[in-house]
Amino acid sequence: MIDRRLAVQAWESLFRAQHEVFEDIRSDFESTELTQAEYDVLLTVTRSPNSTARLRDVTSNMLISQPSVSRLVERMVTRGLLTKCADPDDGRGSLVTATETGAVIFRRIAATHGRSISERMARLDNDELAQLRALTAKLRGRS
Repeated sequence: MIDRRLAVQAWESLFRAQHEVFEDIRSDFESTELTQAEYDVLLTVTRSPNSTARLRDVTSNMLISQPSVSRLVERMVTRGLLTKCADPDDGRGSLVTATETGAVIFRRIAATHGRSISERMARLDNDELAQLRALTAKLRGRS
């Protein structure tokens, strides 16, 4: 049986670390063409084959509700960052694709954002980073 007090302390530490890191990297999106949420959508979409993802997959990677993701995607379509069409394999679903404009903007911001994350995470060595990745995957039930 695990130590309940230690479990709560570890959880609080993880939560506070995530919050502080998130606050640090929030500045990466100041004065850019994308909000952090738009960046997250494009991250999922551009990592998918042909820069196309199911809307439900985008939603599952976001920390906001499905209706909020749908509205965000619609705004991104209006801005020319994404296209959206019916999913031919699932009549109830939609596919979203990064436009060339969306992909170019994403790559430019991703370079800066990646450097910022790397600088922040440099407090850990490669073994610790691998361990952190494994531990967080385990917490998420994906080990």
